[in-house]
Amino acid sequence: MQELLERGGLELLAAFVAVADNGSFAEAAKRLGRDASIISRRVSQLEKLLGVRLLSRTTRRVVLTEIGALYYRRVQALLDELAIASREASHLAASPQGLLRVSVPVTFGRQWIAPLLPDFLARYPQIRVDARFSDRLVDVVSEGFDVAIRVGVLRDSSFTSRKIASYRSLLVAAPSYLSQHGKPRTPADLARHACLGFSGHADWPDWLMTKDGKRKTIRPVGPLIADNSEVVLMAAIEGAGITFTPDWLAGPALREGKLVEILPGWSGKAGGGVYAILPPGRLIPTKTRLFVDEVAKSIRAGWRSMARAVN
Repeated sequence: MQELLERGGLELLAAFVAVADNGSFAEAAKRLGRDASIISRRVSQLEKLLGVRLLSRTTRRVVLTEIGALYYRRVQALLDELAIASREASHLAASPQGLLRVSVPVTFGRQWIAPLLPDFLARYPQIRVDARFSDRLVDVVSEGFDVAIRVGVLRDSSFTSRKIASYRSLLVAAPSYLSQHGKPRTPADLARHACLGFSGHADWPDWLMTKDGKRKTIRPVGPLIADNSEVVLMAAIEGAGITFTPDWLAGPALREGKLVEILPGWSGKAGGGVYAILPPGRLIPTKTRLFVDEVAKSIRAGWRSMARAVN
């Protein structure tokens, strides 16, 4: 059986069944859309692989041998089952259903992914979501994830990826801090301010900033360094100092006036984005595509609203 499958067995079996059904190589060729000589060659190849004669050929007709008739019944049942399985697979692929395993970063996921899950599940009641919130870079293939949402600069190109959105990092501080310590006018002024650092950033311990093609590298010094960006943001909101943070994280606090942007125009280096990482391959299950589309739609709408409110 293994040898048969390795040698294009399904095409050989289809040719044999077509000839048996029609009693003619010419009619079988019409049914399969192939030349009669190709059909004859495939049947001969099948007989050679099996070591038996399946068809008795005369100048006027083609009939099944005794072994051929038995083999035909078995093969026909097999092909019928294969057709049913193919139809079922196509139906499942087209219908949004089943378990969807998703990996999302903790902070980003809590702020931007978690809120959209109830509506998504209500819209597609046959989909079940297993969402894992972790900042660890998972392997979507070996760990069995359908999609992983990643935030930052994409370095691994071995997987299929879709960029959902771009973001920028900016300097922010609470009005209470600025009223007490004043606003920095240039990046160099940050050396005289309390800076709050997120050690999980790819460029830490530096803040890499650009404006109009100019670049500045700042080594921040201050009272707090943490490996959780929300902890740093909360400290900034309470007036503990200045922090360098993504706009998607600071947006709500900026909108509510709890934070203000300082040194406008100075932002993090380009290239940061939100990506959907998918297992390699062209075919994306419907449930996965719908989820990624929903994430993209929700994030873009939220970020547009946030930008309008802040500006």
